[in-house]
Amino acid sequence: MLLKDKVIVISGVGPGMGQSLGKIAAAEGAKVALGARNKEFLDSVVAEIKAAGGEAIALATDVTNRSQCDALAKAAQDTFGKIDGLVNSAYAHGEWKTVDEADPEEFASVFNVNCAGALRMAQACLPSLKETKGAIVNVSTMSTVNPFPGEGAYSAGKGGMNALTRHMAKDFGRFGIRVNVTRMGWIGGAPVWGHIDREVAAGRDRDEVVGEITARIPIGIIPPEEDCAKAVLFMVSDYSKVVSGASMDVNGGQYMAP
Repeated sequence: MLLKDKVIVISGVGPGMGQSLGKIAAAEGAKVALGARNKEFLDSVVAEIKAAGGEAIALATDVTNRSQCDALAKAAQDTFGKIDGLVNSAYAHGEWKTVDEADPEEFASVFNVNCAGALRMAQACLPSLKETKGAIVNVSTMSTVNPFPGEGAYSAGKGGMNALTRHMAKDFGRFGIRVNVTRMGWIGGAPVWGHIDREVAAGRDRDEVVGEITARIPIGIIPPEEDCAKAVLFMVSDYSKVVSGASMDVNGGQYMAP
């Protein structure tokens, strides 16, 4: 089991890849502490994990609130005795506007979640991660390096996270803590299926919409959510034990870093 006996804290556990991260981490042997703003949804994920024989707790967590980040880390420590890994997957997208029309104040609000939120969670978990010489993985986006119209605010915040990852890797390395970032492309889960459904409802052909997406992806499919989550979790496993400060592209080959 990839994460046997590890304790993993995961932020941003929503209907997208976040819930897959929690379920797969538990299935791979981890005890998980899950955070997101929607406590009702969190409780449903915890129930599924427990029904499958896993161990999980959840706490309503807004990553713009340091005390709530501290509370999630404390709950993990108090319940499971340690923290081996942190997955920062909480995000805010902002309005779908090109940057000539975007609101700079919204950029600041999105940055507060996407970048500063990751820092708050990392600092909250840091005391325990020092003890375990654990790992942090920050979940970012391909659009930070391959711009997509309308994602300026989202990408700017995640681009800050990309830079923050390298500083975390440098500054936390002296404690034996590894920090990496995954740049995600299209993810075959609820948010993307919802986008496709909206396009179809507007009168477009489903195969045409899907085909426009997959035509840009060398492997020819929209990467399944579960497989994307496994790539992220690899970065908190011992199989990446000497990898730190790295950016891993998870996008089916759509963007290939030089």
